This record gives sequence, C-alpha cells and structure tokens, in this order.
Amino acid sequence: MDMGSDFERLMFFEHARKNAEADYIKNPLDADNLTRWGGALIELSQFQPPDDSRKMLLDATLKLQEALEINPKKHDTMWCLGNALTTQAFVTPDYDEAKPYFQKAAIYFQQAVEEDPENELYRKSLEVSSKTPELHAEIHKGQQGFLGGPGPSSSSSTKTSTKKKPTSDFTYDVMGWVCLAVGIVVWVGFAKNNMPPQPPSI
Repeated sequence: MDMGSDFERLMFFEHARKNAEADYIKNPLDADNLTRWGGALIELSQFQPPDDSRKMLLDATLKLQEALEINPKKHDTMWCLGNALTTQAFVTPDYDEAKPYFQKAAIYFQQAVEEDPENELYRKSLEVSSKTPELHAEIHKGQQGFLGGPGPSSSSSTKTSTKKKPTSDFTYDVMGWVCLAVGIVVWVGFAKNNMPPQPPSI
C-alpha cells in the first residue's frame, strides 16, 4: 500500500487540517469535521520532531474527544481516538508512562467494535492493541526516531539478527498500516464533502 511520497502525504494532510480548522469556525459542533481534523493531526504528527509530535497528538486527542462529546456513539471517532492514544504511547519511550495511553486506546477500540461489530479495521485494531507491550519494546530497542522523527534507525536494523527481523518487520507493518488506515478515514471524510480535489495515490 503506497500513499505516494512523504511530501505528497504531508501536503494532503496539511490541506485537510487547514480545511477542518476553517470549517470549525463556521460550525464548531460538526463531529465529522472534528474527526477529520483529529485524523489529519495524527498523520501530520508523523512528520514532526518528537516534542512537536507529542503536542500535535495531544491536540488530535482533544479534537476527537470534543467530537465524541457532540456524538458519543460515533465509532469512527472512537477508532481514531484509539489510534491517537496508541501513537502517543509509541512516541513515549518509557513503557510505564506509555501504558495508560495503550490502556485507554484499547477501551476506545473496544467501544468502536461494539458500535460497529462488522468493521474489520476496528476488530484488527483491537487485536493489535493486545500486543502493544511487545511492539513498544521492539520499537524502543535502539529505534529512536521511528515515530515523530525522520524514520527508523538503519544501523539498529542491520545489527538485528535474522531471528528478530520478522518481529521488527511486523512492527513496522502494523504502524504503517495504522497510519495508512487513519489517512484513508480522513480522505474518505473529505471526499464526502468534495474536498480536497485530489486524493493521495493508494
């Protein structure tokens, strides 16, 4: 699954964020718009240095919580909020600090599944949330910069034994999948409103 170049993705989600911000001024009670805004911020956080990434993820969480206050049954918002909290946990190196984020994320994933039991994406997210301690340990084992930075450290992956590589690949696949999934939700939301005009290439 390819969403195009990083620059195209950055431009797309920055466009999405600006549109959501403008729409919020017109109608602050639009839960769909707040969800798109939160989703765009989750995506944009991937391009930021760690401290800025954390701030952006906190902002995303607040937007998504605001959407749920307007519509408490909105399952796509619950799912996006689970992803925002999961990403916050992964950019927090200390597992004891990250654990509450993971726990809250699992609750939101569970609620999303309860609201829409047939949604495979929600069920997969809930399933993956049970493996977060292992994934967190794998990512932070010399993988600085994986989230909220320029990318994974190539030196650590070259030193990783063949036995460990599948786990590492799985970790990257999961995180890439989460980012792609949130991106698609944001794009679909904007497509419903006929904006932005060009989707990212998938």
